[in-house]
Amino acid sequence: MPVKFATDENFNNNILRGLQRRQPMLDILRIQDVDLSGVDDPVILEWAAQQQRVLLTHDARTMPKFAYERLDRALAVSGVVVIKSEAPIRQVIEDILILAEFEAECRGQIRYVPF
Repeated sequence: MPVKFATDENFNNNILRGLQRRQPMLDILRIQDVDLSGVDDPVILEWAAQQQRVLLTHDARTMPKFAYERLDRALAVSGVVVIKSEAPIRQVIEDILILAEFEAECRGQIRYVPF
């Protein structure tokens, strides 16, 4: 089953546009498009889990911490992909498209891109 994604509020729109160009059928929502702008990370992770969406983020400082806390409490995490801000956009897009093919590889995982 293909992965459904969500991007957090400060996600690089160049990466988002590149993903949409390369894979127009990719199921990806921006947090701001579902009225979650400005909410705390735990709320975003809860929403992503309920929606079964892997969260794409550049927030390596707090988002993984909250995701691990959810896992420690046996709460669902659909997956978090932390993208290094300085990573080459082309490589990030390629890596995310690889992940898009493998839902089971994302569920309950915190991954870092580029690989």
